[in-house]
Amino acid sequence: MTESPPAVVFSARGVVKRYRVGEVTIEALRGVDLDLHRGELAVLLGPSGSGKSTLLNILGGLDRATSGTVEHAGRDLSRATERELTEFRRHHVGFVFQFYNLISSLTARENVAIVTDIARDPMAPEEALERVGMADRLDHFPAQLSGGEQQRVAIARAIAKRPTVLLCDEPTGALDSTTGIRVLEAIEATNRDLGTTTAVITHNAVIGEMADRVVRLHDGQIAESRANPRRRDPAELVW
Repeated sequence: MTESPPAVVFSARGVVKRYRVGEVTIEALRGVDLDLHRGELAVLLGPSGSGKSTLLNILGGLDRATSGTVEHAGRDLSRATERELTEFRRHHVGFVFQFYNLISSLTARENVAIVTDIARDPMAPEEALERVGMADRLDHFPAQLSGGEQQRVAIARAIAKRPTVLLCDEPTGALDSTTGIRVLEAIEATNRDLGTTTAVITHNAVIGEMADRVVRLHDGQIAESRANPRRRDPAELVW
């Protein structure tokens, strides 16, 4: 018996995004069609200006498309109110950015607790930090942590609310390769152990080797979308 394909978590159709900068109109996305499936780890590749971050922000409800539709689990986000988008982000989406955005006056545990205090069914901050290898840094402040450790706290904060999707925007962009691999290991473990649909955007093609699928963007359009037949462990990556 043939297995059914995983359910579609995100479905984007004909997504266009235009920005007005002075008298110039910039078309950041030009008719993007994309599905992300439950439990998938997808890497979106492309140079600066290709539309990667714009697409991720629209999927995550941080921005709206100029035209086209974006659905999450069958719900049309294109028609959602600002309040509904806030609720969507709060309960369904975990974000990881290039810069860690930790509160300097709070410990690692307290930075994660900011999210768990408002989530519907959170894991304990201690569990989230243990999942990313930071169990021995619970009471350290950001200034006492390396860049890679701070990023892993940011990942713990993102996953502590048990999001449907984890959206990562250049999560290793500010890190050296050795530290970056440890961060990718934390992201991969979250995807593998929790089944969280995960999208990582990067300009580094090597990172695509750890994905189930690689999506290449160029000039605001999807130039290629292909399955990766052998998903590699982040520890095997060399860049």
